[in-house]
Amino acid sequence: MFRFDRRLILNFDLGLSVTILLVAVIGLINLFSATYVPGGGVPALFIKQLYYYLFGFIMIMVVVSVDYRNLLTLTYPAYGVVVLLLIYSLIFGSSVANTQRWINLGFIRLQPSEPAKLAMVITMASYFSRRDTGQGFGFRELIPPMLLTGVPFLLILKQPDLGTAMMMAVIFASMALFAKVRWRTLVTLGLVGLSVIPLAWIYVLKTYQKNRVLTLFDPTLDPQGTGYHIAQSKIAVGSGLMFGKGFLQGTQAHLEFLPEHHTDFAFSVWAEEWGFVGCLVFIACYSFMLLAALRIAGGARDKFGLLMAYGIAVLLFWQAFINLGMVMGLLPVVGMPLPLFSYGGSSLITNLIGLGILINIGMRRYQSGA
Repeated sequence: MFRFDRRLILNFDLGLSVTILLVAVIGLINLFSATYVPGGGVPALFIKQLYYYLFGFIMIMVVVSVDYRNLLTLTYPAYGVVVLLLIYSLIFGSSVANTQRWINLGFIRLQPSEPAKLAMVITMASYFSRRDTGQGFGFRELIPPMLLTGVPFLLILKQPDLGTAMMMAVIFASMALFAKVRWRTLVTLGLVGLSVIPLAWIYVLKTYQKNRVLTLFDPTLDPQGTGYHIAQSKIAVGSGLMFGKGFLQGTQAHLEFLPEHHTDFAFSVWAEEWGFVGCLVFIACYSFMLLAALRIAGGARDKFGLLMAYGIAVLLFWQAFINLGMVMGLLPVVGMPLPLFSYGGSSLITNLIGLGILINIGMRRYQSGA
């Protein structure tokens, strides 16, 4: 007979859940303003994002209802499915702005590189938790996870999507360091990485990608291209001053000066309309989510839960860090959405599932790790 364990409800992280809802509301308010046209009614993109949120919250409820340790048996099948989707998107996927990233499912255009990020977190958590001996990982032990990282990295790079491809490498590096890498191996990999940078600049990066890096230091090099994006974004962020211009009052987005104002540069719209105070509120919510993730990781009942919670925190942090650095002109412009904030179904649903896994780990921390 099925018996419901009341301790699951008692350990439900209400604070994290409320914060997720708060960020969702902030994101929807911002999207409404970014896409609103006077006299045009409720924006279609706002309605679609609202449906994505509803589906994502349903997925959270599904995820928290099943013990997260079941993911151990699904790790490599899920990884294989993601790789197949990436291959399919390269061959048959729809192309937008010279990138081959999407699979049209009718109700949503799936971007496989988004669930690939979460799949990479789960895969790395599974590998490092299974192979951990407490002695640190040497170069030989790191070969399998490097190969597992390399496959989606190359497939995503081929699309081309350098920003998301680099996220694969960042997830691997962050989780490997957390799992503990021997010093000799760490120094060797660091030297190899530094030696690869000039080769990547010459042989891997395309001209427009190099321009994005160069215009970071001098926006006048490409004033109508990448330099334009950075310049308009900085104008939007700076013009918000202390309290902002007010809801629907931002000029950079509504007068079409700011490109991609509902996706990559969504935060610029928020900063212009709500100012420094609004930005502090938003960053405080994000910081709370990250601290909650680290707290859940620290209280996890097993190594797999610890690594997975930490990996989800890493995923949220680096996406937010890169996006915010980009819109403020501190990092090159790359296609990196701001989690739970930028418009896009694939990114939103993936991140909500990740947060659902995080809540799941926290709910079961009292149970035996056996």
